[in-house]
Amino acid sequence: MNKYDSRRDFDGQARLLLITSIAAVVGAFSTVTADLLLHAIRFFTNLFFFQKFSTVLTSPATHTLGAWVIAVPVVGGVIVGLIARYGAEAVRGHGIPEAIEAILFKKSTMSPKVALLKPLASGIAIGSGGPFGAEGPIIMTGGAVGSLIAQHFHLSAAERKALLVAGATAGMTAVFGTPIAAVLLAVELLLFELRPRSLAPVAIACAVAGFLRPLLIESGPLFPLHTEALPPSALLSCLIAGVLCGMLAWLLSTSLYRVEDAFHKLPVHWMWWPAIGGLAVGIGGYLQPRALGVGYDVIADLLNNHMAAAAIVSLLVVKAVIWLLALGSGTSGGVLAPLLMIGAGLGAVLGPWLPGGEPAVWPLVFMAATLGGMMRAPVMAVVFAFELTHDANALLPVLATATVAYAFTVATMNRSILTEKIARRGHHIYREYGIDPMERHSVAEVMTSTVDSIDAEALINDVVHTHFHAHPRHRAYPVVRDGALVGMLERAGLDSKPGALRVGELFGVNVPIVAMADETCRALASRLAVHGVGRLPVVADMQSRRLIGIVSTSDLMKPALGLHGEELERQTVRRVRFFGKPGADIG
Repeated sequence: MNKYDSRRDFDGQARLLLITSIAAVVGAFSTVTADLLLHAIRFFTNLFFFQKFSTVLTSPATHTLGAWVIAVPVVGGVIVGLIARYGAEAVRGHGIPEAIEAILFKKSTMSPKVALLKPLASGIAIGSGGPFGAEGPIIMTGGAVGSLIAQHFHLSAAERKALLVAGATAGMTAVFGTPIAAVLLAVELLLFELRPRSLAPVAIACAVAGFLRPLLIESGPLFPLHTEALPPSALLSCLIAGVLCGMLAWLLSTSLYRVEDAFHKLPVHWMWWPAIGGLAVGIGGYLQPRALGVGYDVIADLLNNHMAAAAIVSLLVVKAVIWLLALGSGTSGGVLAPLLMIGAGLGAVLGPWLPGGEPAVWPLVFMAATLGGMMRAPVMAVVFAFELTHDANALLPVLATATVAYAFTVATMNRSILTEKIARRGHHIYREYGIDPMERHSVAEVMTSTVDSIDAEALINDVVHTHFHAHPRHRAYPVVRDGALVGMLERAGLDSKPGALRVGELFGVNVPIVAMADETCRALASRLAVHGVGRLPVVADMQSRRLIGIVSTSDLMKPALGLHGEELERQTVRRVRFFGKPGADIG
């Protein structure tokens, strides 16, 4: 091993244990918050549709209001609009884009208002018949819990992000009982990195939520299912299904933002938009009562093929329309449950026509693939489907179909349903990421080891003649005494100094800014930018300050450009041949 290479596989994690311990507490709080949100949805469902104070799980489809049901979502929309306008506008939307925006552009800070008003607004919106799921609101609410706890302890932005995402994914775990899928949601959608400092807290928070869920909500899979393994001939059906799910994701995402654009053209304040969306929900709910609310019971019926094809088509059309209109109006609600229902319904209708396998598996396959294509998170969707059903036989067809749907949407859509909303607020999100080559390489790998230095005992007159003539090679040179760095000498100001003065006498006892051989190129590039210099001497250690090299900004960019060894020399030769005589380097 190189004697200068003391790097680790991961960055220093001095506070990892502390942040992970706090994340465990965040996971517990988020689980309780998820339970409260689910009880709020049940409470408002009973209040709006049955005029009673109860948190018993009841489907709004069993109401006896008749045509008066049309007014219920309108009332809910009015209340949500008032909460958004006079409480916190951040309660609008389906939660995940707002969480991403807070992570990337607001230093992972959320206000206490969001933590209190988001579940209230979502409970009212869904409880009054809104065709949404609880997962989006709980992701944002759990994220707010994690952010507030991080702010209370005055943690850094990176640590706040870890706890925000820990709270968000713990909430998702509590609602669905899918801890591994929640961790993958963090990796594919929320963290924008894969580091111990964020992965460990998120995973622990989800584990805590998974252990606590049976105590507060329920145990076991949400939609238990068992299907038979598909034969190899079903691969073609998986490819067809993937394309169809990708097309469905494209249609829903495109339609949603066209609806949103239409609302922006209305000559009324946005506070009233949820009420208008609620009117559409009410009409749809009058025509198809089972389209109202979260609809987990409907998803279960679709996965188990308990509905006739004609009824499914009618329900899906109404559900999709009222979901698009309600979500486009800016009310509060999630996207996962509606996507699950629409995807499963499409699979239930088309499954009997797909060759190579039993029809029973296709609602689950279509459900997961629609989710993976819409959210651009295929691995999360595959594991999510397994944890929801515990159906291991469906893993392979779900993997193939979700991947095709994901590839289709990546090829045909510039942004997903999640990032489009953020882009419309002026923020572009680039979702491809990998290991930074500047993090992988140390200064020792890119520095110039043969250093043109100046002896501290040299006279200024001699140095000006030998190093700072009409065409100097560099703007600054390291000055050494017995191999130890004294400082960096520039041409500026030398003319005013006595020519017989020794160069070493120009420097005091202050330690000059130096680079260390074992620090990463990324870390040093940041320091160069902070100090406004383009070239630094490299020393073996701060005690001896023995000069071992010199490194410039252009050297640090070599890993990022993928240039090494002979390729660097070839590019240098080509540059000299094209431009002629090489000039002085930067710095």
